[in-house]
Amino acid sequence: MKKILTFGLLMSLGFTVTAQNLGKDKAYFKEYEPGFYQNFILKDVHAVEKKQMQKPKVKRFTMDQSGMDLPNKVEMYKDHTYWHLPSTSQGNTGTCWCFSTTSFYESEVYRLNKKKVKISEMYTVYWEYIRKAKAYIQKRGNSNFSEGSEGNAVTEIYKEYGAMPRSVYDGLKDGRKFYSHAQMFKEMYGFLKAVKKTNNWDEEAAINTIKAIMDHYMGTPPEDFEFEGKKYTPKSWLKDYLKLEPNDYVEVLSYMQQPYWQKVEYEVADNWWHSKEYYNVPLDVFMEILQEAVNKGYTASIGGDV
Repeated sequence: MKKILTFGLLMSLGFTVTAQNLGKDKAYFKEYEPGFYQNFILKDVHAVEKKQMQKPKVKRFTMDQSGMDLPNKVEMYKDHTYWHLPSTSQGNTGTCWCFSTTSFYESEVYRLNKKKVKISEMYTVYWEYIRKAKAYIQKRGNSNFSEGSEGNAVTEIYKEYGAMPRSVYDGLKDGRKFYSHAQMFKEMYGFLKAVKKTNNWDEEAAINTIKAIMDHYMGTPPEDFEFEGKKYTPKSWLKDYLKLEPNDYVEVLSYMQQPYWQKVEYEVADNWWHSKEYYNVPLDVFMEILQEAVNKGYTASIGGDV
């Protein structure tokens, strides 16, 4: 019995000494590195799937101009060229209506005041989404909410919200070089559909949510700003710096679906607010108007829907 107790005591002391020498537990975060599953199995799966996917062939209508003697150099148009800023990419957005019309107004500012200035497209886009969301709420979902719009929407935004330089608000965040509104629009449209589904037509709350989504992806437009040493609001910059009067501009189209010589609605989805401010004239008169604008050195913005 004495031998057994001595052995037990020695074993106990041994365990105590060993436990004291282990030290504290240690752990750390290690960056995950793809292994066999990712580098071989998944690559094989994706390679086979890529082969199995048949890419549809896209055909586009193209005019055959072979054998035709057509002007093919910019220099040949030197008598009918007008100042404009370099083209700006709209990126992955459905905002061509804004980029083209903004360019038109930039050329107008130069024609009228000899100022070369880049106007923010995204300031206009921001408030156009607000207008669309309000109409969607007020009409209980029976108003088109999409990325598209028409050129005269820019004029309407200028009247109500003014304009600002792109250097003050460019709508690009997180180091982006090109615009992408896919995820932003998906969230806004998804939210509005949920509003319709739940019949929760609280306009103020809904608009605040739409703003919050755009603020996240585009940033919040400032209420006032400094430009060339002076302080402006968007409305005062439009009036005092750009010196643009939106009411001086009219919309003209040639539209066989509606009577000529009167204002009509341009019946396309992008005219979501059903504007009836388009002067409808025969095609030959439409072309004469463009020619007269060229002869007098005016600028014109031409748009269309296919």
